[in-house]
Amino acid sequence: MPPYRPPSEANSILIRAVRNCPWNKCAFCAMYKGKPFSIRKVEEVKRDIETAKKIFIGSKTLFIGDSDPLIMRTEQLAEIVKHAYRVFPNLVRVTSYARAKTVIRTKSKEDMRTLREAGLTRIHMGLETGDPWLLEFVKKGATPEEIVEAGRMVLDAGMELTEYVIIGLGGEWWSEQHALGTAEVLNKINPTFIRLRTLVLFPQAPLYELAQRGEFKPISPLNALREIRLLLEKLNVNSWFLSDHVSNYLPVNGKLPDDKKDLLEFLDYHIELIEKNPDMTYKVLTPEHIRSRL
Repeated sequence: MPPYRPPSEANSILIRAVRNCPWNKCAFCAMYKGKPFSIRKVEEVKRDIETAKKIFIGSKTLFIGDSDPLIMRTEQLAEIVKHAYRVFPNLVRVTSYARAKTVIRTKSKEDMRTLREAGLTRIHMGLETGDPWLLEFVKKGATPEEIVEAGRMVLDAGMELTEYVIIGLGGEWWSEQHALGTAEVLNKINPTFIRLRTLVLFPQAPLYELAQRGEFKPISPLNALREIRLLLEKLNVNSWFLSDHVSNYLPVNGKLPDDKKDLLEFLDYHIELIEKNPDMTYKVLTPEHIRSRL
């Protein structure tokens, strides 16, 4: 299985503290299907870090996987993070994925501060959508209120927070409520980074089966751009807005609120271009055969 990690961690040391995903029910996800979840022993992980020193020479960032290392006991994860800094004294960033539900169920504010003091500097969290009905439909396992609470806990502890949004998660039928609900949640969190991923349906994902049965209609490329525009228009945050993933149709990248006007104009240009000439879809947007290389 490939080492799943965010694109922003492409040059990071990759250390596996847990295996696979403890939830593993999200309808849009094909990453860990059929794989059992387990927590690795701290000493085993520490040995991996020591071995990594022979491979990653000069690396200054480290990513702890797999999908939800914060499910570990706080003292265990803190010990792993501290050991990473001992072995790699030049580290400037240590990050991990985390589920919102895990944060609010297993971590106190003091726990989060303990992890920050140990050196965990950034959390990557999947918002996906802020619409309550859609969160239930895709079996995300968290409510908008829980996602907001978890995000604020991360930020209040002094960590950076990335919130991921899946463009097209509402398909053609629920696109507007997806964009509006997501903007509402993001405005309440005000994360450090908002990172877009555009939905790609893989056969292993339950949502693929729903689409095959006609119970979900995937969004068109043009409407995906319209969805991004609506989301962006409704955002009132001080965040980096990034589409740094191969699944996205366009590179819509900037700092909000400073670059909001320019990003909207960039989207408007491409939306109008494709509306007037649909054939331009295949000339100016990321082609499907590249988008599916995840």
